[in-house]
Amino acid sequence: MAFVIAAPASNNGKTLISLLLTSWVRRNEKNIQTFKAGPDYLDPQLLSAVSNRPCRNLDPILTGKDWVFNSFNSYGCSADFALVEGVMGLYDGIGSSTKGSTAELAKLLDLQIVLVVNANSQAGSIAALIKGFRDFDNEIILSGVVLNKVNSQRHKELLTEALKNINVKVLGCLPKEECLSIPSKNLGLLPANQIEGLSNLRSQWAKIADKYLDMDSFISLLKAPKRSEAPEKLIFNQIDKVKLKEGTKIAIAKDKAFHFRYSETNEYLEGLGIHLADWSILKDQKIPNGAKGLIIPGGFPEEFAEEISHCQNSLNSIRESFGKLPIYAECGGMLILGNNLYDKNGNKHLMANLLPFNSKEGTLSVGYREIKALTNGLLLNKGQVLMGHEFHRWKLDLYRNENSNKIINHTTQFKYLWEMKGWGLTNSKEGFGNNLLHASWIHLHWPSSPIVIYNFLKKIDSIVN
Repeated sequence: MAFVIAAPASNNGKTLISLLLTSWVRRNEKNIQTFKAGPDYLDPQLLSAVSNRPCRNLDPILTGKDWVFNSFNSYGCSADFALVEGVMGLYDGIGSSTKGSTAELAKLLDLQIVLVVNANSQAGSIAALIKGFRDFDNEIILSGVVLNKVNSQRHKELLTEALKNINVKVLGCLPKEECLSIPSKNLGLLPANQIEGLSNLRSQWAKIADKYLDMDSFISLLKAPKRSEAPEKLIFNQIDKVKLKEGTKIAIAKDKAFHFRYSETNEYLEGLGIHLADWSILKDQKIPNGAKGLIIPGGFPEEFAEEISHCQNSLNSIRESFGKLPIYAECGGMLILGNNLYDKNGNKHLMANLLPFNSKEGTLSVGYREIKALTNGLLLNKGQVLMGHEFHRWKLDLYRNENSNKIINHTTQFKYLWEMKGWGLTNSKEGFGNNLLHASWIHLHWPSSPIVIYNFLKKIDSIVN
């Protein structure tokens, strides 16, 4: 029943194998449901584009184990085949633990593992590496290994013999070829909407799977799971229904600059009777008429800072809505609410100038964050706790009053949203908030957090009625 594609570390080829298998299935006119371990946005976008159906994130840290189990089985059983792409190295979890790791996910779902290994510059020592991963946890089941970046037929024979000696099956050997290099950037893969010739690549990937992978074995491994309770039932059973007027509209920013969102967010909001209106800031569009709330997700606004600064229809409509409509701005979405956004070349570009900060390139901030609300806000009430995720390279230069929970600019006072803590970090206060605003670095998984959806819609209801 399906399987997990794992690796000793990042950049060994997990996404590549996922794309090869997905392309092969699609070429053979079958459907495949792809899943991605962890809170990733970029890998799922590419897998969604190739599979032609939304890739689903499986993250027990963010959503809880019940959500993951039901999501996998419910969505997985709707296709002919299914696979799960792991995250980082097989045993990499929070801190030095395996909590939240690919291995933990495989055990939760009772799935076998295929290990992808970059074999470049390795010979017999690859057996020691793979034996260590196989035997580190006797609860995992290793179905086999795919060897990536194999230099020659002789190299392949050497590696295969070494693994035969430790009873590990080789499910494929991939050579070094240009079309097997997936375009990437500083935070991961290039977004799917920026990859040219994706249709041609998919055709090439399918042919490579036929040529270099043991597809007879993979067909068996790709078997779809059995049905279980649909994940949306979890949320609809937990959320108090907010009686919104039929067709109540929420605008969601969506373009090349703002595209980090979970597909379930749209699905579940629509399931609650919300009309969702996509809105492009880069096309200089005004917020759609009649919108009663605004969501600005993360993405890469720093790459389009100059373009955004010229989109005065968009920026002015945000300014006009500020303080009147509920606004949720996450990570990159928060950056355009500030004063100046500096691009990678150090050039500054004026944004909406609503929040008291300039944003510049900084060091990588990544990891799970436990967040505890410091006050009653748009999404949470004081004392409520959620788990979120942080992932960015930009930093804020702002004025804060460190002796209180308030963040001050010349005209408006904002409160810190929450106290944030994460592995290896000093606890800190973060975010900008009041009763109509939530702006933060932290990515939240709305679909598995009924309180977030309920409070956001309740605020809209109070405005509509």
